[in-house]
Amino acid sequence: QVQLVESGGGSVQAGGSLRLSCAVSGHTFIRHCMGWFRQAPGKEREGVGGIYTFTDSTFSTFYATSVKGRFTISQDSAKSTLYLQMNSLRPEDTAVYYCATSASFPCTLSRADYTNWGQGTQVTVSS
Repeated sequence: QVQLVESGGGSVQAGGSLRLSCAVSGHTFIRHCMGWFRQAPGKEREGVGGIYTFTDSTFSTFYATSVKGRFTISQDSAKSTLYLQMNSLRPEDTAVYYCATSASFPCTLSRADYTNWGQGTQVTVSS
């Protein structure tokens, strides 16, 4: 059974930083896509970015245009943990953030490609 548990959310002022973690069990990082999504009140859940881990544990990342250059995704497969480092946060980044696993390839930011989800963690950015 795949389980994902996000943590690290909180409240921060604009320009600040947060690092989210996603503890993963029952799922291997190797040769799988994993993603971070967010959902603001009254809006659709949108992809933030994703990561694909190669057989040698190196990885490749990709991001939505809205967060590129500010957010960084990484992983520690030995700890079965996915990370989302968020810098230069803006009020429009306020949302519940989710991590998810995908059985599809190539990796996308389409919600439909992701099958297992965490419960989410709230990020609030004040101006």
